[in-house]
Amino acid sequence: MERWIFPKLKQVFTVNDSIAKIYSEEYKVPINVLRNIPLLANQQQLKVISKKELGIPEGKKIILLQGAGINIDRGAEEAVEAMQYVDNAVLLIVGSGDVMELLHKMVNELKLQDKVMFVGKVPFEKLLQYTNHADLGLTLDKDTNINYKYSLPNKLFDYIHAGVPVLASDLVEIKSIIETYRIGDCILNHDPKHIADKMSHIINDESMLLEWKKNCKIAAEKLNWENEEKQLLAVYSKFL
Repeated sequence: MERWIFPKLKQVFTVNDSIAKIYSEEYKVPINVLRNIPLLANQQQLKVISKKELGIPEGKKIILLQGAGINIDRGAEEAVEAMQYVDNAVLLIVGSGDVMELLHKMVNELKLQDKVMFVGKVPFEKLLQYTNHADLGLTLDKDTNINYKYSLPNKLFDYIHAGVPVLASDLVEIKSIIETYRIGDCILNHDPKHIADKMSHIINDESMLLEWKKNCKIAAEKLNWENEEKQLLAVYSKFL
């Protein structure tokens, strides 16, 4: 069906440069890139409530993994296991997915109840509250399929808008954003000890964290829907 329809299309949108390149090479059709980036106004209008009101530990660094698809092969299991080796920090998992039952079991078996905290699915406005209190945001998808290989997850931009540095998998689209704006670091593999070393190094380097936080704010001024929507409007304007 795709092979029949795609060559006939005059205007096509996809979510990042890597996927656009694949489609363009396959079907010889120009592709518009339109990334799924939140409004900058979401942050500007947010009234942040305290950690105490959210039930988050006040005296520890907050490492955040958020998302509606916390699933197998997205690094959540390794992030939990890594917390065995990280001190003075809490891994906050906000969202849902098919690996959540396993994560709860791991926390109990590894006796990490003081180091891993679960928050279920919450409305977007409340999710932003948790994001804004994080010291480090995780996006740890594995290169196990083409969908993950070229992923550019929404949470990356949520972290950026909240001024939260990022620790991510070494995936092409995510790595490009991190390196371009200097807002974090990438892991070399999914060994839990390696992830823990990266986490500990980042959260204990206050000067680096401060620099990355500042860079996130600069990045957010460019990476927002107010800018991104211009590409959509430019295409639609041709048909007005």
